[in-house]
Amino acid sequence: MTTSTTSTAPSRWERLRDSFLWYSFKRDRTAQLCLAVFICLVIAAFSAPLLAPTDPYDLAQIDILASELPPFWIDGADEMYTLGTDAQGRDLLSIILYGTRVSLLIGFGAVALQALLGVTFGLMAGYLGGRVDAFLMRLADIQLSFSTLMVAIVVGAVVKATMGSAFYSQYAVLMLILIIGLAEWPQYARTVRASVLAEKNKEYVDAARVMGLRSRRIMFRHVLPNTLSPIFVISTVQIANAIISEAALSFLGLGMPETHPSLGSLIKAGFDYIQSGSWWITMIPGAVLVVLVLSINLLGDWLRDVMNPRLYKG
Repeated sequence: MTTSTTSTAPSRWERLRDSFLWYSFKRDRTAQLCLAVFICLVIAAFSAPLLAPTDPYDLAQIDILASELPPFWIDGADEMYTLGTDAQGRDLLSIILYGTRVSLLIGFGAVALQALLGVTFGLMAGYLGGRVDAFLMRLADIQLSFSTLMVAIVVGAVVKATMGSAFYSQYAVLMLILIIGLAEWPQYARTVRASVLAEKNKEYVDAARVMGLRSRRIMFRHVLPNTLSPIFVISTVQIANAIISEAALSFLGLGMPETHPSLGSLIKAGFDYIQSGSWWITMIPGAVLVVLVLSINLLGDWLRDVMNPRLYKG
């Protein structure tokens, strides 16, 4: 008599459901609210061509005679423009949706570049050590001595002088991704290096060396997966920092031009009209920026606490 046994291995969803991360997320209302707000903003931003009443890049849809119209809850509003219009007659809801998409693209793109450079350099510095470690860490120290604003001024001045302002405006998104990414990669490098120094002397790394595996494979296939937790935490915070950096650079005239709206350029465009009474042109995009950055930062704080058992007290 034989009996057959069936495999009852848990699925990926069941493993996620039973994990400590999911358990803590269900108990944290702030994290749930912030994630819901962030997802709604991301969906709305990347669905801008479908949700926006007008296309701010289409000059035929811009009515200069309808400039500085107030939002719907203020007397004198036009029902066609829910959040009013800016000084150029563009629908404020439309340019906020398109501008949020640009800010998110710059934030995600800059963080991807930071992670690529920082993780690679941090792995090499921590695992190889010696002169490689000394050179890369001194390079990180030099990079940290230059602020994002200083890098933006230098790169922007060089590009505009060599390629012209029209070229910079056309590739402003790519330029900002490069500027912010190159200015902030040491944050990743230092964190990854510290994690690698704690991992490289463990038994599984010694076993991989005994098996004759190459250093590159050990770094990326064995050591890197055990250093992902701090990388995830840094990434959430750095996305918010990159969005703020873009807004600051655009406000100072070093970022996105007014013809290609971002949250920073919208705040800058409406700043001169606060005294005239058209406060909504700068205050509403500013409120969207605050909500977006705050939701990301609170999610980052929750993730940091959960992934560090010495800090988590839930």
